[in-house]
Amino acid sequence: MTDLEPQPRRLYRSRRDRKIAGVLGGFAEYFGLDPAFVRVLYVIATVLTAFAPLMFLYVMMVFIIPVKPKGRPPA
Repeated sequence: MTDLEPQPRRLYRSRRDRKIAGVLGGFAEYFGLDPAFVRVLYVIATVLTAFAPLMFLYVMMVFIIPVKPKGRPPA
């Protein structure tokens, strides 16, 4: 892969925008949104679904989504 080819976007847990584990901060970085907006949407959705489904999903995402690597990704 040369430097001219676009790098594929990857979903990572955020190191910078994290309140608990960086999952929602990572989604905000991936989609180019404000992290506060993503967190408010998640809280509203969690309340509307009676907490359990989205809380379980968040815990699963903590284990599935890797933390963003420091510096440049390896070539």
